[in-house]
Amino acid sequence: MHNIIESITQFIFLEDEPIVSDIILIPGASRPQLMEKAVELYQKGFAPYILPSGGPNERLHDNHTEWDYLRAIAVNKNIPESAILKEDKAKHTFENARFSKLAIESKGLVIRRALLICKAHHSQRVIMTYRTEFDESIEIRIIPIIDERNITKSNWYTDQEKIDIVMSEIMKIGQYFGKHILNKIRDHVTNT
Repeated sequence: MHNIIESITQFIFLEDEPIVSDIILIPGASRPQLMEKAVELYQKGFAPYILPSGGPNERLHDNHTEWDYLRAIAVNKNIPESAILKEDKAKHTFENARFSKLAIESKGLVIRRALLICKAHHSQRVIMTYRTEFDESIEIRIIPIIDERNITKSNWYTDQEKIDIVMSEIMKIGQYFGKHILNKIRDHVTNT
């Protein structure tokens, strides 16, 4: 049983060290810790822009989009409006990636390296999604946060709620990427 836990942990929980980048990306969410980490990295000079992404979310009471919610946190922490890019239409992770790419392109920004902030248990699906949508030459580094549910690589298997959340990520990865594998193989064969 231990090998199963270890295998799932290594697959699901990814983490990179932050390095100076062109932008900080945040896939949509109603978790303040995502923007708090982005603010910290911005203030330390890791990137000149933050791009929170996300459309309407019924879990948010005061703000109707995830972008509004995350932007308000940044502004409250003295991040200049000019450093916060906008994507407020995405309904799921693929749209977060796709629409973020379009927002970057519409600003004429050239991105060679990005920091991608996400929930720790969401890191594999997020990186796979952004790598599907963004050009392969862009280096994307995963910077995970631990939210109030406290799901970590060292405790996700200790209670049923955490197990269910991690297993849900594995199922979503299958649903998201099963249909993309043949297209990726065809693209690779065509380009070689």
